[in-house]
Amino acid sequence: MTQELKDKIRNIGIIAHIDAGKTTTTERILYYTGRIYKIGEVHDGNTVMDWMEQERERGITITSAATYCVWKDCHYNIIDTPGHIDFTAEVQRSLRVLDGAIVVLDGSQGVEPQSETVWRQASDYGVPRIVFANKMDKIGADFQMCYQSLLEKLNANTAPVQLPIGRESEFKGVVDLIKMKAYIWNGEELGAKFEEQEIPADLAEQAKKFRHILVEKMADFDDNLAHKFLDDQDVSAEEIKKALRKAVISGKFFPLMCGSSFKNKGVQLVLDAVNEYLPSPLEAKEVKGVDPDSGEALTRPVKDDAPLTVLAFKIQSDPHVGKLTYVRAYSGVLKSGSQVYNSTTRMRERIGRILRMHADKREEVEEITAGNIGAVIGLKGVGTGHTICDEKEPIIIEPPKFPDPVISVAIEPKSQADEERLGMALNRLADEDPTFRIKSDQETGQTIISGMGELHLEILVDRMKREFKVLANVGKPQVAYRETVKRKVEQEGKYIKQTGGRGNYGHVWITLEPNGAGKGYEFVDKIRGGRIPKEYIPSIQKGILSAMESGVLAGYPVVDVKVTLFDGSFHEVDSNDMAFQIAASLAFKEAARRSGPVLLEPIMKIDVVTPKDYLGDVIGDLNRRRGRIEQVEDRANTQKIHGLVPLAEMFGYATTMRSLSQGRAAYTMEPSHYEEVPKNVVEEVVAKAEPSGQGRN
Repeated sequence: MTQELKDKIRNIGIIAHIDAGKTTTTERILYYTGRIYKIGEVHDGNTVMDWMEQERERGITITSAATYCVWKDCHYNIIDTPGHIDFTAEVQRSLRVLDGAIVVLDGSQGVEPQSETVWRQASDYGVPRIVFANKMDKIGADFQMCYQSLLEKLNANTAPVQLPIGRESEFKGVVDLIKMKAYIWNGEELGAKFEEQEIPADLAEQAKKFRHILVEKMADFDDNLAHKFLDDQDVSAEEIKKALRKAVISGKFFPLMCGSSFKNKGVQLVLDAVNEYLPSPLEAKEVKGVDPDSGEALTRPVKDDAPLTVLAFKIQSDPHVGKLTYVRAYSGVLKSGSQVYNSTTRMRERIGRILRMHADKREEVEEITAGNIGAVIGLKGVGTGHTICDEKEPIIIEPPKFPDPVISVAIEPKSQADEERLGMALNRLADEDPTFRIKSDQETGQTIISGMGELHLEILVDRMKREFKVLANVGKPQVAYRETVKRKVEQEGKYIKQTGGRGNYGHVWITLEPNGAGKGYEFVDKIRGGRIPKEYIPSIQKGILSAMESGVLAGYPVVDVKVTLFDGSFHEVDSNDMAFQIAASLAFKEAARRSGPVLLEPIMKIDVVTPKDYLGDVIGDLNRRRGRIEQVEDRANTQKIHGLVPLAEMFGYATTMRSLSQGRAAYTMEPSHYEEVPKNVVEEVVAKAEPSGQGRN
């Protein structure tokens, strides 16, 4: 593919809070680009992008789906991502390989909790964004509120490039503030027909005001436009577009558009904006990586004749073809039948067939050129985040980052026949999902599975039954507690054992102290004068890490501690790696007992939207669950409660909330941070953990 054609590629994602209308928007995009000829609806369970049975039954997106289409002269690779926080890994790995994104807001809600999360994730990966205020036809839709929530909640540098014409059920079109024209959709048929008109008289003043705001913002990105703005000269549509493209690609400005995907209004203008303002792979940031041997920083240009650099960002088990690996080619050309090098595992692999994906359908192609996204069959040892490259010019590019699980359940097969299949199913699902972890509990012999929430684990167990025909019993959810320490202590650790022949000798002195919330584990080596030979230091670290896996209070992992190794001794003959490993482990365990160990629990950020009549009952129930109410927001006929609540108190909350509000309240919840557990609760947790060791993560 020539460099000119690469300028016409757009790798974009649709990201948003749950129920903002991502999948509906994607369906409209596929229809208008001629990719599908019949629009599916989420509520009818017949959308192209939500192809899994569970997605169609529940009306939610669970797995990110990739597709390909063409709008005007641009080639789109689109990824529709889930909105539910339990499937956050799907958003993380998609954003890692995208060059731009459309952030969809619910026009009646503005910025919601998960909007904040996906916005933060997109900022972490430096992804330029366009914002689309959807559902402008909905009761309570308020464009001005959406704009304010972007400014206040996200601190986003934004301004409208469109204004809605008509409110709620009267919504019929948009004012384009760049061209200063109105676009009116006639009727609600598939919306392909719309007319350009003059701006309605009642919106003329408002349009002038908001165009002035837009031009003022663009003056920061274009000197020529800035001079014209300061001299009060007219600025042309082309000049604004040029500045806007520069501003959006820089990741420092986010234009706000509006429409109604469900009513087929405004989507074509969003596609035009993707063509005009979001970057091609040539304009996106050059991919950076390191040399796996020297650690030297490397970059790769987006060129077909550059060394091959490909990131595997998603693994999917397919009943027909086996393991499907989704990849983004950053440089070079990936060809079917070629031999490649996995620089993460240092293994050679052979590329089988290469596919261009359209949700769960696919077409076979010969190659994936630089800047494109596709899927590969035949890669055995490649996992999420692995780099595939040319063996002569190896590179490792930064993989997506994933959060740790917050909830665990014990799972066991129902019959002997299920036992073998269970292991295979769990490993396949863990291959696909980096936030799904499997572990055996040594004390009970149970298999413990961990994930991002109740819904996450429920879906995975359901997939085992449907896709792998495995029937299993699932225990009650267990919270992923953590342990840490409160004060600094010094501790000696000695392991001296004489047997008939050669003995074991390991001796260390360490300091254990708190390291600050969220800072993780830190190890400092202060050994001077060869008191302990350098070759034993890694073994000491290994011993400490092994001891941290199971804390002294209730057997949960220890976090946020700093360990300093400052003294010790060794024996010329009897010292060995294992002896120092055991000595360090003993020192850590004893230090943890003496340093005021405390239990930490995951705290969730919760938002509940409820009719006013039930506000008191809902708040009372949250208070009983040890919740802290931070803010109550007045929204049209409803109240929105923002608060923090311990995950341990939230199992089965959906049922309680439905009965308190006669099914009219709704909530969303996402992990916020870890916090010390109150004393009375610690006793309960420790008592539960002691007899069986169940629930340890």
